Amino acid sequence: METDAGSDRTGSQRRGTRRSVAHVVDAVRARLAQVVWLVCVLAALVLAVGALLVALGADEGNDLVSFVLAGTDTVDLGVFSRDDGLTQFVGKDAGVRNALVNWGIGAIAWLVLGRVLDRLIRP
Repeated sequence: METDAGSDRTGSQRRGTRRSVAHVVDAVRARLAQVVWLVCVLAALVLAVGALLVALGADEGNDLVSFVLAGTDTVDLGVFSRDDGLTQFVGKDAGVRNALVNWGIGAIAWLVLGRVLDRLIRP
């Protein structure tokens, strides 16, 4: 009879260990999903702030403005560039329109990508 009781304890210990490992894996996946979402939101925010700065005609010689615009060049991935992005306007205020449209689309794309990845990663 003692062997049955001993085997029950070992089985329940294994089940408890599996549950705790699963809990840790779920916690790591949840944290990773949060980090991915945060990175995507920050990329979208950089694009939105960059578009706002261009629309307001901010001095690109200013260190803070040039830092944000350099960040937009990084997170636009070349696809959403204001110089040769998805759409290109010509004429008066073409640079502002290019920045608003391309970086706006880029910000939305980052948010959609972040949400999709969040849903895939999260347990």
